[in-house]
Amino acid sequence: QKDSSPAQGVGMSFFSFGQILTFKAEHKTEDGKKDKYFLFYDGETVSGKVNVTLKNPGKRLEHQGIKVEFIGQIELYYDRGNHHEFVSLVKDLARPGEMAQSQTFDFEFTHVEKPYESYTGQNVKLRYFLRATISRRMNDICKEMDIVVHTLSTYPELNTSIKMEVGIEDCLHIEFEYNKSKYHLKDVIVGKIYFLLVRIKIKHMEIDIIKRETTGTGPNVYHENDTIAKYEIMDGAPVRGESIPIRLFLAGYEMTPTMRDVNKKFSVRYYLNLVLIDEEERRYFKQQEITLWRKGDIVRKSMSHQAAIASQRFEGSASAEKALSQAKEDDN
Repeated sequence: QKDSSPAQGVGMSFFSFGQILTFKAEHKTEDGKKDKYFLFYDGETVSGKVNVTLKNPGKRLEHQGIKVEFIGQIELYYDRGNHHEFVSLVKDLARPGEMAQSQTFDFEFTHVEKPYESYTGQNVKLRYFLRATISRRMNDICKEMDIVVHTLSTYPELNTSIKMEVGIEDCLHIEFEYNKSKYHLKDVIVGKIYFLLVRIKIKHMEIDIIKRETTGTGPNVYHENDTIAKYEIMDGAPVRGESIPIRLFLAGYEMTPTMRDVNKKFSVRYYLNLVLIDEEERRYFKQQEITLWRKGDIVRKSMSHQAAIASQRFEGSASAEKALSQAKEDDN
């Protein structure tokens, strides 16, 4: 929480977020630390109270109005100070006047659209926050509070397996297969690797999960590759006809859903990288993109019908209809 230009003798806080806010999520801050924040989904109502405390009894607070804002913004680190707002809502809590005593103001932003997931990356940050402001002639009093948004999806109806061949003519011929191309964040990647021809001495083989963050456009495009996981498949030389199974559990790794061209500002994509190393330390690799998504098995009572459908963001209208009927049942 941030205070800017605090006036003497006035305190301000957000509190009592209501019963819908029993959920909290861990989220990494810019300095790499993890904090717990209140968690919301797309289409959920954001409501609560703003508490304005006068610390000096008998001293009045003159103001030009009190308001609360709900803001979603993207900040690119190479363009600091230039915030791109994609959601900006405002509610007036009090008209210009003066306060003789501490006061509590209720606010509610109904069924707010929150189209993107909260994200703190190497070169970009997407955040949602509430900001309460007491407007004054000389200096405004502000208080901010961050929240975290998760985007939910349903199970994609089309989820083909990945089959690929990789080889070096007359030296090496491998076929590999992963059971799906789209995985939820707690999923298991199941696969197999077949050695059809082996004429080079392979001493090590692994699968890496690589996260690639892309920011900016045109000449200002930045790519950051981060190896999230290394999974050793084999230590030692394979023989022709050998088949090696793969089981890679995703739940243990810190990952976000795949994000494509968020607000035309950034993307986050994930790749499976198959790496082979021979006895002369030469590396052979083949990369394949996979799609990650957050499982949407929660339709909360505070969601509208539209929000219930919005939470089912993957292809397939059947799942959206199911979500709508679920939302109606919850309302009845």
